[in-house]
Amino acid sequence: MALVAVVLISIGVFFMFAGTIGFLRLPDFYTRMHSTGKSDTLGMVLAFTGLALYNLDHGLTLSSFLVSLKIMFIAIFWFVGSPTVTHTITRAAFKSKIAPWTKDGRHVIDWPPDKGGSK
Repeated sequence: MALVAVVLISIGVFFMFAGTIGFLRLPDFYTRMHSTGKSDTLGMVLAFTGLALYNLDHGLTLSSFLVSLKIMFIAIFWFVGSPTVTHTITRAAFKSKIAPWTKDGRHVIDWPPDKGGSK
């Protein structure tokens, strides 16, 4: 079970590292939030699952089971909370009229978008 735990932790660290690389290399706020929101959520859940399994590898006692259960609750809260926070921050940026990046460097047509439908 320790080998499975180490593999899960390693894959989790890889995804967190990939999210950091995406944060540093992507061009604008929205793509950076997408990169970090997706990969950090997956990386943390995998790492916490690996930590919970690693904790159970030392013997299945009540105390180790409860610690692993607490770690899994943290993973569940992270899994629910991180995408929610990412969405909220991105929506606040959109409402603050931060324009998305375009390949040719021009602003998006009619930015910010017309909400009322009037022309």
